Amino acid sequence: MRLFRGFRLLMKRGLNPFLWPDFLFNVSKTGRQVRKCSEVAKDFIRVLIEKEKETSLKHSLLNKKKGNSLLNLLLKQCYLSKDMSEEELLDNLMTLMVAGQDTTKIALTWILYMLGLEADVRAKVQEELDFIFGEDYERHATMEDLKNMKYLERVIKETLRLYAPVTMLTRYLNEDTTICGYQIPKGTTCVACPHILHRDENVFPNPEKFDPDRFLPENSASRHPYAWIPFSAGPRNCIGQKLAFSELLIVASTILRRYTVESLDPRDQVLPTITIALSSSRPIRIRIRNRPTKEDKYSSYLIPNTS
Repeated sequence: MRLFRGFRLLMKRGLNPFLWPDFLFNVSKTGRQVRKCSEVAKDFIRVLIEKEKETSLKHSLLNKKKGNSLLNLLLKQCYLSKDMSEEELLDNLMTLMVAGQDTTKIALTWILYMLGLEADVRAKVQEELDFIFGEDYERHATMEDLKNMKYLERVIKETLRLYAPVTMLTRYLNEDTTICGYQIPKGTTCVACPHILHRDENVFPNPEKFDPDRFLPENSASRHPYAWIPFSAGPRNCIGQKLAFSELLIVASTILRRYTVESLDPRDQVLPTITIALSSSRPIRIRIRNRPTKEDKYSSYLIPNTS
């Protein structure tokens, strides 16, 4: 709760020009509240780290093998291989704690919404999944299965282009920079908005059209790698990008193997709303039905319609 309150306060800063300069923000009430929220969150993470270290030590003393949780892997990078500092460890864990839950849920909602609108796209996704899994609805997806979900991957990328869950990205300039002819001095905090960037007609023609084939290799090869940034980009991109994308593939494919989805409201009635994370102007309504099996289709063929 403290973290989300901190994000709300940072959005408040973004809307108040008097809080833009760091020296004013740092001495303001809002700045003090943001620092307090950050410290409370970091204290919570420090407790988790200490508990994980104790658990790992106990398993080591008892000669028991401990599974590698994500936290355990990050601890090894910090304390054994020295690949990151303690401060970087804290920052990465804060990112995972905040961005690893709501953003994935929001992305999945928009993915199902778009598939519920685009019947042809949905049919292609289900055809691909049927080819991979057949009618084995119980088998869990493997990493090899995920690699073969080429079309579903493009559907997810196109949905994230239109509905990136993270609405604003900030960068602190370490050197003077020129953007579109404007000189931006070192020390400036810049804000990028994926919702706007992803609708650049020079990069994505007819940007409001839902077209997964924009992400075919031949269509995206010449595109700047930072033209699509739902997970940010560069050295400070999302630490959980691969994990989040795998989650989306697994959950979306599991649903679509068993069910068909139908969105009840058109896009012009469900508008994206930029808040802390992307939301919608009204609740997203989706109808979910069981997919007919081969036996169902065969039975329908044998039994004539007597109405």
